[in-house]
Amino acid sequence: MTTISSKPGPIHPLLRSGEDYPFVKLDKRCKELAPAGVAVLNFSIGDPRERTPEFIRDALRAAVPEVSSYPAVAGLPELRRACAGWAQRRFGVALDPDTQILPVNGTKEGIYLLAQALIGDDARNVVVVPSPAYPVYEPGARFAGAEVHAVALRAEDGWRFDPDRVPDAVWERTALLWLNSPHNPTGAIVPFATLERIAERARRHGFWVAADEAYAEVFFDAVPRSMLECGTDNVLALHTLSKRSAMTGYRSGFMAGDERLITALRRFRPNVGVATPEFVQRAAIAAWNDDDHAAGQRALYAAKRELLKREFERRGWTIEASEATFYLWVKAPGGDDWAWAERLMKKGVLAAPGSMFGDAGKGYVRWALVPTLDGCREAIARLDGSADGASG
Repeated sequence: MTTISSKPGPIHPLLRSGEDYPFVKLDKRCKELAPAGVAVLNFSIGDPRERTPEFIRDALRAAVPEVSSYPAVAGLPELRRACAGWAQRRFGVALDPDTQILPVNGTKEGIYLLAQALIGDDARNVVVVPSPAYPVYEPGARFAGAEVHAVALRAEDGWRFDPDRVPDAVWERTALLWLNSPHNPTGAIVPFATLERIAERARRHGFWVAADEAYAEVFFDAVPRSMLECGTDNVLALHTLSKRSAMTGYRSGFMAGDERLITALRRFRPNVGVATPEFVQRAAIAAWNDDDHAAGQRALYAAKRELLKREFERRGWTIEASEATFYLWVKAPGGDDWAWAERLMKKGVLAAPGSMFGDAGKGYVRWALVPTLDGCREAIARLDGSADGASG
């Protein structure tokens, strides 16, 4: 019998590269280096280990139906109203639940949807991404065929984006700017005056601003402002319950802003999927309608932040930005972020090298304050007292 080798069909170039998602690569390396039999304390990924509040879980359980049906693309009206109510309380912004809000399955879905929905005009095919950044903005844009214009954030600027660093010629070709404040990975907050300048630039040049505000409720001193406070024209904000309410696995958030863009996204969304299951939406309604539990979550992060900041400073490790979010942006002792991260892995402590978030993050390591307080204390016990971090 003659064997004929098959000729493979085409695969998208981004998938032919063989490159793993950064956190997959990090986990593989940790498994190679972590001590056998030691449970790794994971400070690398923003996945809180705190319990989802009981009243949210109760709402989920009570809403599981006997007969399951497809959820509506626009989400439950009660959910959109809950999101609008929270935006009014938190930012003083009035949103129309019927025309300016679209629930989504977490921020990642929103990122992918936006690029696919907006890229298609050769004259407007640029996506501007301040870097270092959440490592989904760029591939989301590239899968849509966009040209990515990265803007390196700088320590001397406090790791804050400045729209003046993007030439007008680039803005004229831009479809979308990704803005992330409070910022992942650095924890920096963009001042409100800068948000206003960005909004003016978007309206003058005719591009959309996607403000990823996933960490708006994780703050300690200064209270972060929303891009929506600059008006909704040309503006879309993304919010999620993942961090605010310890609901990462629920995959529940929303997009809000310019009615023209929300209308287009509602038309596009049925082509790629449907809304979050209604029983999850019922849990989300309970979460958005309650602010006390979010303050409680913030207090937990504050305690862990204070503990680790004090320990890192005692060891002489430099912390930059880190005004908000549950991240600490730490300068790698010796300057090599991967080398330091690998030394930590050997102690069963996992943190994220800054270069995973873009070249501008080289030399820094992001610590996510997501293990429990006891987990943070255990991590400190695993570190030695070396001031230069040579072995820790």
